[in-house]
Amino acid sequence: QVQLVESGGGLVQAGGSLRLSCAASGRTFSTYVMAWFRQAPGKEREFVAGIEWSGERLYYVDSVKGRFTISKDNAKNTVYLQMNSLKPEDTAVYYCAARLGMGAPIDRYAYDYWGQGTQVTVSS
Repeated sequence: QVQLVESGGGLVQAGGSLRLSCAASGRTFSTYVMAWFRQAPGKEREFVAGIEWSGERLYYVDSVKGRFTISKDNAKNTVYLQMNSLKPEDTAVYYCAARLGMGAPIDRYAYDYWGQGTQVTVSS
């Protein structure tokens, strides 16, 4: 069982930065694939970034490549999403997710555990 708690959301102007954190409970955090999803009002929840347990393989949706960076600290049981050059279209609730297995699928139903979400609002 894994419990996930996100933090770090907020209001920022376009071009600004935020760092989201996801603290995980559970003794086997290091073996999970971790990912960030986001959901804007009236839209489907979409994959943003993923990282395999080793931290060696990273995955990003095209719209955030070069702006967002996912990382994890197994010693702290925490995964991060550094978001730079934010745009108004990045406004959404951001969710942390975890799954066992290989790869970081973009399909939300491939993930077993979810956090409660943190709001990110980017003003123009």
